Amino acid sequence: MEMDQSVTNKMTDAYNLIEKANDMITSIFFESVLFSLQWWIGFILAVVPWVLWIFLRKKDSTWRLLTAGLFVLFVSSWFDLIGISLGLWHYHSEVVPTIPAFFPWDFTLLPVITMALIQIKPNVNPVIKAIIFAFLSSYVAETIFEWLDMYDREEWKLYYSFFIYIIIYLLADFIATRKSYAPL
Repeated sequence: MEMDQSVTNKMTDAYNLIEKANDMITSIFFESVLFSLQWWIGFILAVVPWVLWIFLRKKDSTWRLLTAGLFVLFVSSWFDLIGISLGLWHYHSEVVPTIPAFFPWDFTLLPVITMALIQIKPNVNPVIKAIIFAFLSSYVAETIFEWLDMYDREEWKLYYSFFIYIIIYLLADFIATRKSYAPL
């Protein structure tokens, strides 16, 4: 079954605009962002937490923690792409220009911090940890990224992030603490 040619043409035009926007972002990245202070901060935040986690993690819980961390990475990246696509926020500095989300946040900070919190004091109520995680992620970290001019909330409120982070953390904790894994 063929689609109406006018719809196909409109979709092609829309994707051409996305391609032009990506070309513009890549050009800006290489002209102004690469090796800037914000880029170095992002680069360090993308690498150092994983290195620390590799050495400080509880070795026999690696797969349990990685499963939870990958869940956080997937969900946070998905939310980030939706938020950017809807114009709810955007980033002024990226570590990699072809990834629209802020790579260090979605691929490193949120997953590694979640894995660390799950591992540290595993008997503490996960709701308490979720609230701490959500508060630090939304009201502290997002505010710092705004102050560093790396992130701009267009139509987004910090308390939206707060509640989303609580849910993400609780789901990650649920995944990590299933009986199918060896105990923490």
